[in-house]
Amino acid sequence: MGGDKSSPRGSFLEDESSLDNDYPEISAFSRGGSRRKVEEDDSPKEPNWLDSIVADEMGLRSSCNTTEFDSNLRRRNAYKEILWSYDGLWTRNDRLPEARRKILSYSPGSWVEKVDGMKLSDYIIPKTTTLLLIGPRGSGKSSLVNRISRVFEDDKFAPERAQVSYNLCAEDGTYFIQEYMIPRGSTSFCLVDTRSLSDNFSENDKMLQFWMTKGVRHGELVSRTTDSSLLKTRLKCRGSLRARGYHERRKVDFVIFVVNGTSVLRSMNTEGDENTLCAQMLAKNFKCPYLSFQDDKPVVVVTHGDLLSIQDRARVRVYLGELLGVLPTKQIFDIPDDCEPSTDLAIVDMIRYSLEHADRNHLPRKGWLDGSRFLKIWGRLKALRWVFLVLLLVILISSTTAGHRHHRHIWPLRREFYMGWHADRPHENGETVSKSTIDWPSMRHLWLDMD
Repeated sequence: MGGDKSSPRGSFLEDESSLDNDYPEISAFSRGGSRRKVEEDDSPKEPNWLDSIVADEMGLRSSCNTTEFDSNLRRRNAYKEILWSYDGLWTRNDRLPEARRKILSYSPGSWVEKVDGMKLSDYIIPKTTTLLLIGPRGSGKSSLVNRISRVFEDDKFAPERAQVSYNLCAEDGTYFIQEYMIPRGSTSFCLVDTRSLSDNFSENDKMLQFWMTKGVRHGELVSRTTDSSLLKTRLKCRGSLRARGYHERRKVDFVIFVVNGTSVLRSMNTEGDENTLCAQMLAKNFKCPYLSFQDDKPVVVVTHGDLLSIQDRARVRVYLGELLGVLPTKQIFDIPDDCEPSTDLAIVDMIRYSLEHADRNHLPRKGWLDGSRFLKIWGRLKALRWVFLVLLLVILISSTTAGHRHHRHIWPLRREFYMGWHADRPHENGETVSKSTIDWPSMRHLWLDMD
């Protein structure tokens, strides 16, 4: 799987040298050495990479030898289990078509947990499950989209869907939110590629809060206050306001946190405040409360593993497990940039994990009004309500006009009869009367209905 093209069996499972190098104290203890000998060893040793793991955001370290021993033992066991998992991917290659078919037959709500006697109809099922990709600059989010799309599409010669940045020093990258249906033409689930996280946590927190609470929209520009004026001008010129309004805003159902494995290994092997700050920023962004659904944290994907050895990739996963507070063997997936069947199987496992957690934990239940007959009928007539409103206005205008026309024709005929209107009628002495007079006898007959 990336780096080592042959099966990893025999390279590290039969040879314990890699374990001895990373965990010398635990290795001595497992070979029969006493715990007292380990604790009282006065020979100077170089600080191990696992000893400098950030225990929490304050960077506190444990001072108890027993706690350190138990931590090293747990890390060693996780390290060994990860090595075995790489070997397990190779032995499960024949199950790849079946696992792939299960993902292709997925529909939103397929893996919902029906607790408390709930049925699938009791949940609000979205039309499309949305998986959000986030990560630092250069983590490989766009490359991951292309690898996932390649696994679930039959056309192996199709061009890559997401554009990958080549020069990270230039002002290139994903500035507009991009939505990719997997596979093409399907509506079961989609991947949303976003702009990379910055070094400013406050900006990241504001951006993540908006995405997780308001949703994401294809083609929407993601700008920051720290962007240069030249970059903002370029992005506005590249933006398409017309196309942006035709896409709906989607609610995020689960988060995929993408990390560059080579960058993590470099920070592990290099001491300095800058590398420590990068690790703390990575952990702080991952632990942003908006990314988690109650106790369910995002899934982690380690990229660029094809540039590392199997042992280094296992070390990176153990390090990230303690840094981010997730199981390195269950919630961290190593997906290198290669075309090996084991990589395809790791992609399928990661997608299934994400979809299952999106269905089981994040689908809201219907309220007492959501399933009522009135809302169902109103939802069906939603497209026709404007037509009904226009017809109602036409009827009101027509009736008002007809009534006014009828009143205009009748009133002149009976005006003189009602009001005794005798304009310009000659008087007895020959003068004309220009004022209106009331013909009381006519009014009396009209009042008594004796026309």
